[in-house]
Amino acid sequence: MEEQLLTRPMTSVPEVAIVILNWNGKIYLEQFLPSVLRSSYPNFRIIVADNASSDESVAFVQSHFPEVEIIVNESNFGFAGGYNAALKQVRSDYFVLLNSDVEVTPGWIEPVITLMESDRQIAAAQPKLRDFNNRRRFEYAGAAGGYMDKFGYPFCRGRIFDHIEEDEGQYDVSTEIFWASGAALFIKRPYWEEINGFDADFFAHMEEIDLCWRLKNRGYKIVYCPSSVVYHIGGGTLHTENPYKTYLNFRNNLVMLLKNLPFRKALPVLFIRFWLDFISLLKFVAEGKFKQARAINKAHIAFFSKYRTNKRKTLKDYNFNAAGLVKKSIVWEYFAKGKKTFREL
Repeated sequence: MEEQLLTRPMTSVPEVAIVILNWNGKIYLEQFLPSVLRSSYPNFRIIVADNASSDESVAFVQSHFPEVEIIVNESNFGFAGGYNAALKQVRSDYFVLLNSDVEVTPGWIEPVITLMESDRQIAAAQPKLRDFNNRRRFEYAGAAGGYMDKFGYPFCRGRIFDHIEEDEGQYDVSTEIFWASGAALFIKRPYWEEINGFDADFFAHMEEIDLCWRLKNRGYKIVYCPSSVVYHIGGGTLHTENPYKTYLNFRNNLVMLLKNLPFRKALPVLFIRFWLDFISLLKFVAEGKFKQARAINKAHIAFFSKYRTNKRKTLKDYNFNAAGLVKKSIVWEYFAKGKKTFREL
């Protein structure tokens, strides 16, 4: 790995490939591609990777943004598989996986690359994510960097469960985190290739957390860069209340725990998570959200029937970097103790 990183002269400007995965997102490409094109970084390319859209997205980009490269996937491979297929064809120094519904600021790339170039152990990073529709508020999908509690619940500085904070500069220090948001994920290409990208079985949701966890299991660092700010709409493909999204989140979380925890820790954590998931199911039933409750049940059936035996093989070279792991139960801290912000933990 170190030899690969040393092949580029330290004085050169790394090439950054901004890769936007698109599926029927013409409306977002029309709205947000211009902001990406206005990026001030001196050595970048923009690639739209299309997941077999049916809304004329490709023709639109070709006619209105001829400087943008296009990769067309033969089918809708989802977020994880779509990026895996596209990035096999890209050889830039850095990949930036950027959601199509993200507005960037002109100088958003430079501070992240400067930070990542400062340390060879930094594998991935994210900027500060704010809400496009409420621009002083953090955005749900990544806020000021992703963290993990001891039972595998992901949360963010600036967002715990559905409580989202205003950005008042309280998280304006660069720091190691546990996971970087897939809405605007920076990653060094050699590290992406070392761990074979996303787990395509995830299809969508939590694939970036799994990717970051696998990097951390090899001792690498994931960082947050507050001096880079982007604005994310969020929920552009699957609405928060969509049962399929619930299914993917619960299923993928269990798979992620099985893959990335040492065996002696995986069993007790999974046991506790099954009961916590069951409480969530009962909560949905009490609220009359029966489709959501069925989605949790379906996620557990899928986990036991398909994933319990074929994912452990991915845990190799275990050298876990624990930065960003909070050794508390975020469920207990939030619901029992009433702690709604990261600073209260």
